[in-house]
Amino acid sequence: MSTTGSLWVDLAAILAAYLIGSASFAVIVSRLMGLADPHTYGSGNPGATNVLRTGNRKAAALTLAGDVLKGVVAVGLARWLAPQIGLAPVTVMLVGLAAFVGHLFPVYHHFAGGKGVATAAGVLVALNPIHGLATIATWVIIAFFFRYSSLAALISALFAPFYWILLFGPSRSALVIVVMSLLLMWRHRKNIGKLLAGKESRLGATEPGLHAGQRGGGRAGDASGARPVPRKAGHRRIV
Repeated sequence: MSTTGSLWVDLAAILAAYLIGSASFAVIVSRLMGLADPHTYGSGNPGATNVLRTGNRKAAALTLAGDVLKGVVAVGLARWLAPQIGLAPVTVMLVGLAAFVGHLFPVYHHFAGGKGVATAAGVLVALNPIHGLATIATWVIIAFFFRYSSLAALISALFAPFYWILLFGPSRSALVIVVMSLLLMWRHRKNIGKLLAGKESRLGATEPGLHAGQRGGGRAGDASGARPVPRKAGHRRIV
């Protein structure tokens, strides 16, 4: 952290980053596009992978872009303002961590947040593009070959601190990356159990009973949520 005189500036920057990270684009996009609340299906995680289970790729892409962008914006603003308001490099790192924590525990959504993969990617790219892209490349490679988003996230989180240390050596900033990685892996604890049990959903799998145009409470094939009227036994359909 910086000097005592600018402590309140540091805290304000960290709080602002948390508030930026608290914006859940999975919830925002789903509401705007008339989709079910992402907390109510699949993994219950408000993130792009779970939104993709509705079959609406546009909604998933917008969610992904929004979650990445808020990490980039939070850190980018901190780096831009750092010389003007006296933010130390480690404070900028903590700003990135705060945006990530905001996604995990968003104040706007009763602290029920996502797992932080996309936001972490945005934070890492904004902190250092080489490190961020190396971590994202790790995710892409694992996801491409194994088709498990959670496995790709876990391995990327495991390697991210090592990439940082290779680039910059051991430091306080490396500890921030370690904390982010540990939090991300902790948020995936249920996925670890499913992976070990062979029950984890593969990337792109759709949730039964959902489709791209369904609103919350509805069934597949009926966006209004009305139940289909059952036919009486022996009733033949006339074509």
